[in-house]
Amino acid sequence: MTMPSDLDNRNSPDDVKQPEKPQLLQVLGPGLITGASDDDPSGIATYSQVGAQFGFDMGWIMLVSWPLMCAIQEIAARIGRVTGKGIAGNLRAHYPRSLLIGLVALLLIANTINLGADLGAMAAALKLVIGGPQLLYVGLFGLLSILLEVFVRYARYVSVLKWLTLALFAYVGVAFVVHVDWATVGYHLVAPKIAWTPDYLTSLVAILGTTISPYLFFWQAEEEVEEVKERDGAKPLARAPSQAKPEFRRIRVDTYLGMGLSNLVALFIIITTAATLNAHGITNIQTSSQAAEALKPIAGAFTFVIFALGIVGTGLLAVPVLAGSAAYATGEALGWHVGLARKLKHAPAFYATIAVATIVGAALNFTPIDPIKALFWSAVINGVVAVPVMVMMMLLASRPKVMGRFALTRGLKIVGWLATAVMAVAAIGMFATIGHQ
Repeated sequence: MTMPSDLDNRNSPDDVKQPEKPQLLQVLGPGLITGASDDDPSGIATYSQVGAQFGFDMGWIMLVSWPLMCAIQEIAARIGRVTGKGIAGNLRAHYPRSLLIGLVALLLIANTINLGADLGAMAAALKLVIGGPQLLYVGLFGLLSILLEVFVRYARYVSVLKWLTLALFAYVGVAFVVHVDWATVGYHLVAPKIAWTPDYLTSLVAILGTTISPYLFFWQAEEEVEEVKERDGAKPLARAPSQAKPEFRRIRVDTYLGMGLSNLVALFIIITTAATLNAHGITNIQTSSQAAEALKPIAGAFTFVIFALGIVGTGLLAVPVLAGSAAYATGEALGWHVGLARKLKHAPAFYATIAVATIVGAALNFTPIDPIKALFWSAVINGVVAVPVMVMMMLLASRPKVMGRFALTRGLKIVGWLATAVMAVAAIGMFATIGHQ
């Protein structure tokens, strides 16, 4: 006798329990995709610069930031799963509209700039491998992302995004192709060398701003909402509390594995560039494609191709997440119908926002705007937005009026507020080091 799947529970009551022990591929979803999208081409550029400039000295931050990422992303996921609304929807229901609009506007600006930088990096990487017109590739990647996000059914689209996460393992493989002194790597992970210099602190802020970004909060919360819509028998936990135990377990496993993959890959990028570029005196890398190109004469053509194609793969994953999170936040703030599970005719403004954000991001590559400076200011905006968004998330998730019986536990409160404090310090540090860029 075969057991029914989540998609076959059409006749289940509202409070039907989800499978106690779902298969791993069923567990992995919003958290995995969110974590993997964190290693976008812009993030790869940051980690490559850190490895090239400081060698193995800054790998430790990937270990320290992991529990902070896990806590804040789990809180975002809980908000979506419990309430059936995303972060912007909950802010709209419980806080002043002016606060919401201001935060969403900054998020939209930062995401659009980041989209442009990622599309440019993908195009530059592909040009390095096969040649051809870079700007044409920018347009093609942007168009492909829009078509997939708008016209591919949500369940199938998510499966595509899951498979794209495999592109991240290219960077794990590269680290084992080049010569790495693993004893030195291990020593620096547990006994970090911290330099209280502007360059070091700026890089530290950049890593935190790359790994803990507002668009990731909005995306994961909304994908939990989408999961509820797509899985028959699933309901917001506020309406079906009996589903809470297996769902919270799934969210935790999914989030911890997703964030773990994100930071593991980031660590391996730092290790690879430290063992190659830094070891050969190349310390100034500003884009991911520069890192790939610099690897070629040092580590060989194979390593170069794998690194470059990894940029394309991670970009194909990150671009729709950036555009989607902007559209979710904008749509909920303005009261639109939102959701990738909806057909185009049922959420035209939502899909139009995805298209416009991607098109404007792509168009930035056709202007005289310096993409490196644009990316820096995107990081500044993200640093500004992250702290108030995290504060509001913590307040939302702690209120019984919002979360009912599922308000945050003491452990998540402590780690969540610690992550918020760390990001506040990072934002202050970002402004303190702006003059040193």
